[in-house]
Amino acid sequence: MTFESNSTPRPFARSRSQRMLGGVCGGLAEYFGIDVNLVRAGAVVAAFVTGGGAALVYLALWMLLPE
Repeated sequence: MTFESNSTPRPFARSRSQRMLGGVCGGLAEYFGIDVNLVRAGAVVAAFVTGGGAALVYLALWMLLPE
C-alpha cells in the first residue's frame, strides 16, 4: 500500500492576517490548523516557564521567517 501526495508541502511563514506583534503565533496556528488564541496562550505560558527563553525564540522566528 502506497500513499501519494499530490500537494506540495506548505511553507511555514508568519501570518499577515492573524497578527498582534510579528505574526509568528498566527503563522503557527495557520500551519497546524488550530486556534490562534491557544497558540498565543501557550507562548505566554512557555515564556514564563522557560524564564524568557521562549520569548527569545519568538524574536528569532520574527526576524527569520518570511511573511
